[in-house]
Amino acid sequence: MAVIVHFIFLSTTHLIHPIAITMSSKRQFDYHIGDRVAERPKTHGLFTRSPELRQQLQKYRTQRYGTVVGMSTRANKNGARFKVLLIQWDGLKTPSEHARMRICPASEIARLTNEVVVPGEM
Repeated sequence: MAVIVHFIFLSTTHLIHPIAITMSSKRQFDYHIGDRVAERPKTHGLFTRSPELRQQLQKYRTQRYGTVVGMSTRANKNGARFKVLLIQWDGLKTPSEHARMRICPASEIARLTNEVVVPGEM
């Protein structure tokens, strides 16, 4: 019995996972040095009817814009390499590194914001 199970396990280990077949490895946006970018919009799930609380929370919901000044690669804890962007944010003195998945072109911010807005959110 153990031999049969071992044989089945070995014969199925090289199959591609069904989710991996449907996932795309194509990047949504390509970046170059000098491109204007923004932080990708995200939902916050903050719901309130109080105008005072909305005013307090609004200062933490600002949108940052900046310019790509460099690109590099980093390794995660498993050793896999991923690309990061070095961005000089408007109003800050030093650039900072950000993963490409957290950044979008400044020209696409309105479209992406409409896609992630939750009904009832501020």
